[in-house]
Amino acid sequence: MATTRASNTFDGLLAATAMGVYVLLLVGATTALTDATAACTAWPICGDGFTLPTTFDGWVAVGHRIAAVLVGLLVLATLVSAWRADTSRRVRATVTASAVLYPAQAGLGAIVATVGGGASLSMLHLLLGMAIFGGFILALAWTLESKTGTAGDVPVAPAGGTDELVEDYERPEVPTEPIARARATLWAYFRLMKPRLMWLLCLVASAGMALAGTVSPGLTPRVLLLTLGGGVLSIGASGTFNHVLERDVDRKMQRTSDRPLAVDLVPVRNAIAFGVLLTFISVAMFASVNWLVGVLGFAAIAFYSVVYTLILKPNTVQNTVIGGAAGALPAVIGWVAVTGEIGLGGLVLAGVIFMWTPAHFYNLALAYKDDYARGGFPMMPVVRGETATRKHILWWLGATLLSAAVLGVMDALGAVYILTSVVFGGLFLYFVVKLHYDQDDTAAFRSFHASNAYLGALLLAIVVDTLVF
Repeated sequence: MATTRASNTFDGLLAATAMGVYVLLLVGATTALTDATAACTAWPICGDGFTLPTTFDGWVAVGHRIAAVLVGLLVLATLVSAWRADTSRRVRATVTASAVLYPAQAGLGAIVATVGGGASLSMLHLLLGMAIFGGFILALAWTLESKTGTAGDVPVAPAGGTDELVEDYERPEVPTEPIARARATLWAYFRLMKPRLMWLLCLVASAGMALAGTVSPGLTPRVLLLTLGGGVLSIGASGTFNHVLERDVDRKMQRTSDRPLAVDLVPVRNAIAFGVLLTFISVAMFASVNWLVGVLGFAAIAFYSVVYTLILKPNTVQNTVIGGAAGALPAVIGWVAVTGEIGLGGLVLAGVIFMWTPAHFYNLALAYKDDYARGGFPMMPVVRGETATRKHILWWLGATLLSAAVLGVMDALGAVYILTSVVFGGLFLYFVVKLHYDQDDTAAFRSFHASNAYLGALLLAIVVDTLVF
């Protein structure tokens, strides 16, 4: 009984310690880039070493040091729990290594705060913090896998799926009355554009433009409208081509069996023409901003429609990972629209989206595992099982949080971004951990929605931090 209690306590300590280190990562990166570091160059407090700060920046620096002590105690408690609980050798080794690195990282931070050391020491300080955070995430993933995993949870990869349609598949009646028919047709074409994807991808592009606006004067109403307008139409074109290419498979899957082409509400040739028209208008709008945006916009459509839909999705379990590049491109497009060139800020934001995509979509793949198997798609839970998928969700969440911390180093981002990253990142982690224990569709959907909330809030925080503060 005592071993079980220690094991349960260890799970919570791992998650709490990981988020504690993450808070220090974000706050420390921001502190190093502001005058807060210079406001208290003594140790452990200010002035002669034991004087309270007299400025806001000084209190920020001291607050960071106090938080480092508290998180250090949490790290120590986790280390003790790792050796008391029934944990594997790799978990103990990882926790021990992270705990050993923590005082070294804290000491390096003290050196940077008191005597400086330049960009090299600051970067090493940040990298050590990232390594410590990554270590606790790895330990948490392995611990949850051993406690909640199911032995033999490795199904056989699909080989073309089933030839059967879903049981309740039937073609809906097309209205004969002119007005009703026109409404049904318009709605069908609207659905071809996958409107549910538009808000988030447009928000990605908006965040890219907002970040770029801090280093370039190119953010104008014209650029904003043309870029977002072209983005909406490019998403519509990509969605339409996806519907065309997967219309036969859609009839086999419950969640897609009512799509316009699956039920023959829209003729295939009309859908192709519609997609081509959307592509032409979208690329023209992008190109009117600058030629590089036009090239990237066309590449985004081609990548999703051809590379992802035709090549990756039906052939490799890594389709979601590699396909994440399609969702990441709007960040680069937004940056290029303002600056006229590909820049580091846009690439780092794209990296956040790329890392987030598997942590986001694998939840949906879990909920629709049987559907994807019927369609013959080698999604992670179909090929490698649910236990491995849940572990990968946690790994990719850790990578997402790390990439978001790297983005937080930018001068333009401050308190709003940090607070949003911590609060919504913590909520996302909570629902991912809960998914390991509940293991049902409801838990998968909750984690899926938490991922949407995290990214949406993070992107809004970028816009607010860069345009308001």
